[in-house]
Amino acid sequence: MGGFVSRGFTGRRRTPDELAARLPPGQYAESGFPVLTAGPTPEVPPDSWRLTIEGMVGAPQAWSWEEFAGLPFESVPCDIHCVTKWSKLGTSFGGVSLDVLLADAQPRGTHAMIHSYGGYTTNLALADLTDGKAWVVTEHEGEPLAREHGGPARLLVPHLYFWKSAKWVAGITVLDHEEPGFWESNGYHLRGDPWREQRYWSD
Repeated sequence: MGGFVSRGFTGRRRTPDELAARLPPGQYAESGFPVLTAGPTPEVPPDSWRLTIEGMVGAPQAWSWEEFAGLPFESVPCDIHCVTKWSKLGTSFGGVSLDVLLADAQPRGTHAMIHSYGGYTTNLALADLTDGKAWVVTEHEGEPLAREHGGPARLLVPHLYFWKSAKWVAGITVLDHEEPGFWESNGYHLRGDPWREQRYWSD
């Protein structure tokens, strides 16, 4: 089981009442952006980055960095929630909706396995990747996404625990069944809904 490398924690603070309702059970507000990584941080130059969608699809898709930059781009204001109990409220990312990416692929399955540079994987239902719920993002707070936070591109699925938002995303394989990814094979919940505290298999 890969160990977490952690930097940037600033400690717990009292959450203002107007923000408390945005915190899922068991979470606390974190003003920074802690770095949590399973394994080493890969270096992926944008000019060698490539994103693919394959598996149970009508038409496999692939984009280079330049091609991806030509897709419809949107700003994504959101709150994010880590399984280690911190939440970052009122942050923002920028990227391309999975609805756009999947449209031409014509998915014919129900689930997806996300693959990252460096070997990390995580599983999601297609229902959690579509209808405006997920993006592949290349910016955070108006700046290029930092390498330690998944740059040049990461998945963003803000309604689930943040381990589902795979860093250094490289590919999406559409499946007709659910198959656990890295953390899911090591005891984490298959879905990971923070409002239901779905942290581990038993939750």
